[in-house]
Amino acid sequence: QVQLVESGGGLVQAGGSPRLSCTTSRRTFDTYPMGWFRQAPGKEREFVAGFRWSGDSTSYTDSVKGRFTISRDNAKNTVYLQMNSLKPEDTAVYYCAARYSSTSAFIYWGQGTQVTVSS
Repeated sequence: QVQLVESGGGLVQAGGSPRLSCTTSRRTFDTYPMGWFRQAPGKEREFVAGFRWSGDSTSYTDSVKGRFTISRDNAKNTVYLQMNSLKPEDTAVYYCAARYSSTSAFIYWGQGTQVTVSS
């Protein structure tokens, strides 16, 4: 069973730079490409950032390019989302996710962590 555990959310002032973490098992970390999504109130869940495979190739949604960085720590089985220059419109529940391959849908989800950006 795939388990993804997020942490690092909270209330942040605009311009802040929190970092989200997603920890999983070694098997999941080594096998499945992982990514981050977010869902703002009244909106659909959207892709934020992800690894194209288990390697280091990454992709980002346009609204976060240059501000957010996805990274991984192989020793800790952890994927991070470093968020810089936060804006109120970044307020959302952020979810860690995993999928079988870079071309398949994300099917495993964490419980989500709330990020609220105050202006």
